[in-house]
Amino acid sequence: MKVGGNDSDVSHLDSSLRVKEHSESTPAAEKASENLQDFPEGGFVGWGWATAFGAFLVQFSTYGYSISFGVYQDFYAQTYITNQTASTISWIGSTNAFLFEICGLLAGRMYDRGYFYHLLYGASLLQAFSLFMLSMAHPNNYYQVFLAQGIGSGCAAGLLYIPSMAVVSQYFNKRREQVMTFVASGAYLGAVVHPIMLNNTIPGHLGFASGVRASAGLVTGLLLVACVLMRSRLSPSESPTNFVAAMGKCGRDSAFIFGSLGLTVFVVAFYYPLFYLQLDSARHGLGQNFSFYSLVIMNASSFIGQLTSGSLVGYLGVPTVVLIATFCGTVLLFGMIGVHTIGGVVAFGVLYGYFAGIFQALWAPVMTMLTPDLSELGVRMGVACAAMGLGGLVGPPISGALLTNDYIWWRGALFNGVSLHCTYPLGRTVLGPRPAVYPHWSRHLQYIYI
Repeated sequence: MKVGGNDSDVSHLDSSLRVKEHSESTPAAEKASENLQDFPEGGFVGWGWATAFGAFLVQFSTYGYSISFGVYQDFYAQTYITNQTASTISWIGSTNAFLFEICGLLAGRMYDRGYFYHLLYGASLLQAFSLFMLSMAHPNNYYQVFLAQGIGSGCAAGLLYIPSMAVVSQYFNKRREQVMTFVASGAYLGAVVHPIMLNNTIPGHLGFASGVRASAGLVTGLLLVACVLMRSRLSPSESPTNFVAAMGKCGRDSAFIFGSLGLTVFVVAFYYPLFYLQLDSARHGLGQNFSFYSLVIMNASSFIGQLTSGSLVGYLGVPTVVLIATFCGTVLLFGMIGVHTIGGVVAFGVLYGYFAGIFQALWAPVMTMLTPDLSELGVRMGVACAAMGLGGLVGPPISGALLTNDYIWWRGALFNGVSLHCTYPLGRTVLGPRPAVYPHWSRHLQYIYI
C-alpha cells in the first residue's frame, strides 16, 4: 500500500528545478516546456475540473479503502477468521499494500504509452469485482479473503493510482499544486468514511456479507462516476524514458539508494497504527463504539496534516519538515507502549495521524530533490514506491508475530519505534550533503539520535 504522497509538492519542485537545469534540457523537454502555456487550467467545457473530481473519487475508492484495513484486521481477528493469528491476518493488508506499490510500476509504463482508458476501466472493474467477491467469502476461509482483498483489490488500487494522478496534471499548470492536493485528499476522506460505514454495518445487523456488499456498491458507483468524468487530453509521449538506462543510474546513485532504503524502513513502522490501533483499543476494553472511531480520528488528522504540509514547507523547507515529522512519529510510537485509555488513544491518534500525514505528503518531494535528471523522475518514483511496498509487505506481519495470540502490545510499539528511529542514520546520509536546501538550525536535528 502506498504511503500516499502529496504530488502537489512534486510539481512545485519540478517547476523550480526546470529553471536550474534549463541549459541541460533536451529538445523534447524544451518542447514540453513550451506546451505548458497551452494548459487550460481546468475548464468545465474542457473536462479539467471534471477529470480532477473523477480522480478525487478514484483516490477515495482505492487508496482510501486500502488504508482502512484496520477495520477488517479487528473484525477478522476477533470474529470472522479466528482460526488464524493476527500476524497471518495482517498478510492480507500488507499484500494489498505491496501490490498497490508494485502495480504502480506497470501502470506508469502503460500510462506513458497511451493506455489510460484501459487502466481506468479495467482496474475499476477489478476493484468492484474484488470487493463483491470479498462479500462472498465464508468465515475462517482465509484464502478466499486473501485472494479477493489482498490480491484483487491491491492490484486494482495500484493500477488506478498513478494514472488518476498523472492525468490531472495535463489540465493544470499554475493551479497544479492546489488541484493535486485536492485529488490526493480524496484518499484521506475515504479513510474516514469507509471505516465509519464498515464499522456500522459489518458487526451490526447487516453482517459481513451484506455490509461488504453495501461498501462495494458505494465504491462501484463512485468509480463509475469517475470513469464517466475523466478524460485524457494529451497524446502519449513519443520518446519515453529508457527504463533500463534509468534503472542503471539509480543503482549508481548512493543518495537515492539510501533514500529508498529509508522509505522502506519507515513504512515498516508506519502501518503498525493503521493496522492495529482499532484492535488495540478493543482489546484494552475501551468500548466498541470508541474503538470503531479510533481509526477515523487518526485518518482525519492525517488529512489535516497533508493539507497543512505545504504551509510548513514554505517556512522551513522540505528536509526540515520531514525530519521533524519523523522524529515526532518515533517518539509517539514509543509512547504507544503506555496508551491504555480513551484520552491516550485520542491524543495518539491525533498527533501520530498529523505527523504521518505530513510525511506522506513530503516523501515525494524529497525523492525529487535526489533526482538530477527530471526526465527520469517517473522511473525513480516508481522504484521508490516499490521499496515502500516491500516495507509495507513485511512490517505488519512482523508486528503481528510480535504481538502473539496474547496481544503483548509493548513489543509491537518497541519494534516499530526502533524501526522508525533507524531512518535517522539514512536521513543523515541523504540530507547531510545538502545543507543549503534547508535552514541552518535544522541541520542539528540530524544529530539528535547520535
